[in-house]
Amino acid sequence: MKFLMFIFLLLFSVHISAQKSFSKDDAIFVIDTFFNGFHKADTLIMKSVVMDGAILQSAFKNRKGVDVVEETNFGNFINSIASKPSHQVWNEKILDYIVSIDGNLVHVWTPYEFYLNGVFSHCGANSFTIANINGSWKIIHLIDSRRREDCSEFKK
Repeated sequence: MKFLMFIFLLLFSVHISAQKSFSKDDAIFVIDTFFNGFHKADTLIMKSVVMDGAILQSAFKNRKGVDVVEETNFGNFINSIASKPSHQVWNEKILDYIVSIDGNLVHVWTPYEFYLNGVFSHCGANSFTIANINGSWKIIHLIDSRRREDCSEFKK
């Protein structure tokens, strides 16, 4: 009898945790929320889906053509969004969402094109890592690539 009760409780707990699992749509919602705040220059919206102390990096070729990875303080990035001139319109057009989920760890790959005041600036891909932090799904790491050429590979 105890064994049957154990099995029942085990199956019941698996059922409950399955209902609370994070889906592809949930991941896309987190990314869309981040970019909604980015486009509105609303840092409160952005911060709502980013963990304090999140890591922000960019991979690109510098002016000498050398591949580099540069880390930026996420707080400084948020401040740059808040203080951008109102006449500048930043539009990061997400071209796709490639989502991988394993338990409380999520990876979202988003190829993009970036436009400044309606003019193409550069393209690349964002790589977001999202994790469950005390019951809340937050971006814990973001690295992007940037280039001005060979952007057609992302076009659908």
